[in-house]
Amino acid sequence: MESLILLALAPIFYGCMLWEALYWRRRGVAQYTWRDTLSNMTLAGMHQVADGLAWVVLLGLYTVVYQFRLLDLDMGPWVVAALFIGQDFFYYWFHRVSHGMRWMWASHVTHHSSERLNLSTAFRQSLTYPISGMWVFWLPLAWIGFEPQWVVLVVGINLAYQFFVHTEAVRKLPAWVEFIFNTPSHHRVHHARNDRYVDRNFGGVLIIWDRLFGTFVEEREDDPCEYGITRRQIRTHNPITLTFQEWRYMLRQATQPGLRLGERLRYLWGHPDWEADSLQTQPSQAKTQAMGQPVSTVNKPA
Repeated sequence: MESLILLALAPIFYGCMLWEALYWRRRGVAQYTWRDTLSNMTLAGMHQVADGLAWVVLLGLYTVVYQFRLLDLDMGPWVVAALFIGQDFFYYWFHRVSHGMRWMWASHVTHHSSERLNLSTAFRQSLTYPISGMWVFWLPLAWIGFEPQWVVLVVGINLAYQFFVHTEAVRKLPAWVEFIFNTPSHHRVHHARNDRYVDRNFGGVLIIWDRLFGTFVEEREDDPCEYGITRRQIRTHNPITLTFQEWRYMLRQATQPGLRLGERLRYLWGHPDWEADSLQTQPSQAKTQAMGQPVSTVNKPA
């Protein structure tokens, strides 16, 4: 259902991308390139196929969890509103964990690997999200008592909204909108690799979660956003490389010789920037890291 929603909105997405491309072209800015845009669209197609197949299985799991629900909820307007807020809350935590756990970052890094930010960047997704466990974060909603089909529907609406915040063409919106909602300004901060902005503004539709949990940062004119990832930026338009490069480096690091079991597990489940102390003094460390260091990681939250 999530995939169907996004497919149904595809004409709107493409129309907005065309408008944005023309907007920048009239201003002499090469915001779009064919190679980057086609790469993003290919990644989106790969993600949609994998996501659609995964939900065929996952809806069964959600239905099982729903049988043990805490509440019997009739899906009226107020319940739908509660589901929308609850899903966005869990999205915040999914997004925040995706920046703090290597296993989930291995999927999410694909989205952050572009050094451009335009509406097509929203398409830059990974087909490995079902493997990294994005779906786990919505399971509590079924356990609370929200029907699984409605949960998937709201997830799709949340993701569709986020397409529109991937742009530099829209600057600041009215103050009350900027205070409550995730906006292009807030999301530019999230995609930036400036020290001030790294690991900030994780909200999906609402920015209030970042304000509540201390991860909000305002975009500043004196510190313009620079996009991409903070270490060893990968520069390729190959969708396969963009999808699997971090998984490859992560597994190579986790299986390198000389590690204790806890260190191997930490390469998989620890922070993306973590390095094993036991290898810091080994003469072969530089060679090992040159072969095995992740193409991209994020800094710890400031």
